[in-house]
Amino acid sequence: MNRILITGSLGQIGSELALELRKRYGNDNVVVTDIRRVEGSKAMESGPFELLDCTDANAIADLVKKYRVDTIYHLAAILSANAEKNPQLAWNININGLYNVLEVARELKCSVFTPSSIGAFGPTTPKDGTPQDTIQRPTTMYGVTKVSGELLCDYYHKRFGVDTRGVRYPGLISYVAPPGGGTTDYAVEIYYEALKNKKYTCYLKKGTHLDMMYMPDGIKAAIDVMEADPNKLIHRNAFNVTAMNFAPEDIEAAIKKVIPEFTMDYDVDPVRQDIADSWPNYMDDSSAREEWGWKPNYDLDSMTDDMIEKLSKKLNINI
Repeated sequence: MNRILITGSLGQIGSELALELRKRYGNDNVVVTDIRRVEGSKAMESGPFELLDCTDANAIADLVKKYRVDTIYHLAAILSANAEKNPQLAWNININGLYNVLEVARELKCSVFTPSSIGAFGPTTPKDGTPQDTIQRPTTMYGVTKVSGELLCDYYHKRFGVDTRGVRYPGLISYVAPPGGGTTDYAVEIYYEALKNKKYTCYLKKGTHLDMMYMPDGIKAAIDVMEADPNKLIHRNAFNVTAMNFAPEDIEAAIKKVIPEFTMDYDVDPVRQDIADSWPNYMDDSSAREEWGWKPNYDLDSMTDDMIEKLSKKLNINI
């Protein structure tokens, strides 16, 4: 990777990935793009920024040529809960946008990172120790677009030799960017509410176990897989990756170790609960560990300590 372009750069992943890539490769070598501007965004202000709609293939190609890009991190997407509200938009952004990026990559010889998700699995997927290669059959539009995207990336690698790579993210937790309409957003919101109000109402029920990952590990996974020796990659796209597994009551207990007065109750959202119930309890990420050395740095307690420390500074709250 020498010259990098990131789509959807001002979202939850991109806002942190952009800064880490600029730290490694230099500010001028990482082009940040999004469909809108975000005032005060460090990712937008610390280097080249361009407005970009990924449904416009010509615009993508123009930027790749302008900045002599060799690697594209394609993050622009509609997330799970929002995708159910507007499935037509989700298909257009998640699939047509990806197709445009892959076509540009084919024509202009770029490598492509595209994140998939735990949402690519469905209710008939083995729930415990979900294998790398298994039945998927998701029941959400978000999941449908993620499986389609995995297959499309595999096809472009096999048919055209495009260097496509990616990971299946679990729920991602960050203090930098606000939640973006995902089913696992409760695991971000809970920290904000714990600090601001000392209480939280959870929209998923007790016992809803899901794989999760702290954003620094998510960024690490995205960069590590792109820097991996291609000769060691068997799967290339959609590697299962995970770091921790917990239910809402587990994160409540972890927060109480730092904020003892914190309380949580429940008001279950049927839509998001149904989505969560269709996903695995936990994934087997041994392929990522064996093929490119994946290893997370954070567990629930160390993430909670860091989240509360960083978020209390951001919100100017003393604990």
